[in-house]
Amino acid sequence: MTTIRDAERLPLSELASHVKGAWQAQRTYVAATSPFYQELWQGRTPPEDLRDLPELPLSDKMLLRLSQAASPPFGDYLAAPRRMVNRLHRTSGTTGQAMNLALSRHDAQITQEVGGRCHRAAGLTAEDTVVHCLNYQMWMGGLTDHMTLEATGAMVIPFGVGATELLVRTIREVGVTAISCTPSYPAVLERVIAEKFPGLKPRDLGLRLGLFGGEPGLDDPAFRARLRETWGMEPRNANYGVSDVFSNFAAECDHDTHLHFMAADVLHPELIDPDSEAPLPLEPGRRGELVLTHLVRDCQPLVRFRTGDIVEIAETEPCRCGRTGFRFSVVGRADDMVVVRGLNMFPSMVAAVINEFPELSGEYRIELDAPPPYNTLPVTVELAEGLHVVCDHLAQRVAQEIKARLGATARVTAAPAGSLPRSEGKTKRVIRSYE
Repeated sequence: MTTIRDAERLPLSELASHVKGAWQAQRTYVAATSPFYQELWQGRTPPEDLRDLPELPLSDKMLLRLSQAASPPFGDYLAAPRRMVNRLHRTSGTTGQAMNLALSRHDAQITQEVGGRCHRAAGLTAEDTVVHCLNYQMWMGGLTDHMTLEATGAMVIPFGVGATELLVRTIREVGVTAISCTPSYPAVLERVIAEKFPGLKPRDLGLRLGLFGGEPGLDDPAFRARLRETWGMEPRNANYGVSDVFSNFAAECDHDTHLHFMAADVLHPELIDPDSEAPLPLEPGRRGELVLTHLVRDCQPLVRFRTGDIVEIAETEPCRCGRTGFRFSVVGRADDMVVVRGLNMFPSMVAAVINEFPELSGEYRIELDAPPPYNTLPVTVELAEGLHVVCDHLAQRVAQEIKARLGATARVTAAPAGSLPRSEGKTKRVIRSYE
């Protein structure tokens, strides 16, 4: 079984027969070849109907880590013979121990096709020249996302991270029209442009499209507006994925800033309550943890895998762009959530408040020096460039706005402009120094 051409535009009823056949083959394969799931399921047979999938226990990242520690390098959820492993990647490790990811040639091909759907939806075309600025050193976001960009027909420049001055010169000399990076990376570029290229403004580079992924941020209208104003480009959530599952399987389109699920022919989604683990209907307005099951996977097939991402379903009807997958937004990661007096706080919620203040750069950190429970949310914000003196009562105003908008009491500290570290990769917003 493989992907279906233009699957992201087909009615789900037309995909049903393919999905059923893919799952029948996959359930048989996993049950026969994955010691990990054989032990987890304890003799239970995977159901024939995907609607009955909640009968099986959930799997999660911790179980995979234990598996790789006991059976290195790929864990006993490697279901294919070692000779079929065609590529090795590694997760970024931002939420714990880095994991080894094994792909067969077929796995890599499907990953590229699905990711290509996402970047095309986000507006990348064969007429574009795109510079890819994610880490190529084993991380899925490097080579694999490079290949999903190539799947659109665009000219792709494999730049990676570092050498930011060279990047600016390359964009100007080659006529780059799009950039692929994390949402926090433009701030790094802005600083280098200001320091090394006097008189040059970010919008002078001529970029028309920003393809972002790897971090939250673009769900905040104020952050989007700031990127448009500074860079003169259209920012797009173009690269949502879960490294253990697919590097990219959701993106926005011209008509809707919500993420569109693009992988219905090869990936089965569920929604669960993150606390009770009870299944939730996948319907507009529902919020829960995203759970994913491979319908086609050779090397490390996952069944009912908890992504740790809390999502909210926006719409299940087809979009005006013609794509039929459900649309959603990522509220935050379960492991980044901070509970303050019973209120669930995600970094993206705090960012939405901070970005409303023109006196701030938009950079922030939530620094926790003790384990929960928490009565207050400790937030460090950063002054905007050129603002050298803390405005009267600025920290107090930010704290008041967090209280008014989010209901939580915050202890806000204002730091000098440029004092919070920037990252060319993923930026960690919640710092737990006690761990």
